[in-house]
Amino acid sequence: MLWETCLLAQREIRRNVLRSTLTILGIVIGVAAVITMVTLGGGATKMVASDIGKLGSNLLNIRPGQDRGHGGARASAKRFETADAVAMAQQVSGIAAVAPTANATAQAIFGNVNWSTSVTGSTNGFLKVRDWPVATGRPFTGGEVSSGKSVCLLGATVKKELFGGEDPLGATIRLGRIAFKVIGVLSPKGQSSFGGDQDDMVLIPLRTLQRRFKGNKEISAIMVSAQNGVSTETVQADIERLLRERRGIAAGKADDFHVRDMKEIIETLTGATRVLTALLAAVAAVSLLVGGIGIMNIMLVSVTERTREIGTRLAIGALERDVLLQFLVEAVVLSAFGGLVGIALGLTASVVGARLMGIPFVFNAGIVVAAFFFSGAVGVVFGYFPAKKAARLDPIEALRAE
Repeated sequence: MLWETCLLAQREIRRNVLRSTLTILGIVIGVAAVITMVTLGGGATKMVASDIGKLGSNLLNIRPGQDRGHGGARASAKRFETADAVAMAQQVSGIAAVAPTANATAQAIFGNVNWSTSVTGSTNGFLKVRDWPVATGRPFTGGEVSSGKSVCLLGATVKKELFGGEDPLGATIRLGRIAFKVIGVLSPKGQSSFGGDQDDMVLIPLRTLQRRFKGNKEISAIMVSAQNGVSTETVQADIERLLRERRGIAAGKADDFHVRDMKEIIETLTGATRVLTALLAAVAAVSLLVGGIGIMNIMLVSVTERTREIGTRLAIGALERDVLLQFLVEAVVLSAFGGLVGIALGLTASVVGARLMGIPFVFNAGIVVAAFFFSGAVGVVFGYFPAKKAARLDPIEALRAE
């Protein structure tokens, strides 16, 4: 019985192909828009998490001054010293690596080529904390770090701008007026989620930067990487207690430093993209409502056009539920077919959009299944009223209709 009803529904749809196509257009657009928005949003979320993950695993970033979320950074806050980083490595358990850092900007010069870049002074702990391997060459030796030798590691962008395709190992470049020997090239990191080029930098020993560029022993930040399996919240709490003690902050007083857990930043940014994705998907879903209204409108017209047919079926013994089922199945077939077309269109648009936007394509089977069943539900909800109207027709009055 149900199979015969489906065949009748397909026959009626084929009889009015253009009208049926226009009827399901709203469903097609709605399903395609929802799938496209959710898929692209999922790709953007994955890219944000991946980009922030490039900064390092289990990373804590410690800086002087209050967090911007608590009134803005205080310029008068006491700077860190190398001894603070040493104390963290020795007294806080669960730490995999510590990297005190200081920064400057300089003109990198090799031959007739120059390039303005950032200079970061740190130790080999920087490479561990940032999960940033050396592509060619070697890291610093202990003697180079302790004595402040004029050696450097080039970021991929600086290497490209100064040397092109040549091998820079062993070459001498100038950072400002100071000559540095190139001992290695860092692996490419790419752009950060904030749009900055992470490879546009030169890494030199911290003591070298302090002596030759800064003229002091201050460091601007300390980066800490927690060991795998160790809670970053626990490590953060231990670091905060240690720094409060070393900086003489009395109980009840606010910290003059802040510790940022990169996991919190990831959760914040990915949460924001998910909310935006849900909002866009909700707006796109309005098209499904419009499509449902279109189905109901066309089904009501169909009931009017087929009044005599309905009367004939009722007169020869068809039950009300048979007529109800016939028109309900027609509405569901229309909406389900529109859902299938919308899924194909949405996935195609998602693949093309992901390539154009430079984000990964993340297939979400859940939203595809949900969109299909939702399109079918639209057919049931908006097709029920016309189907009920058809089933309640008086056979005698229906046969008299012209």
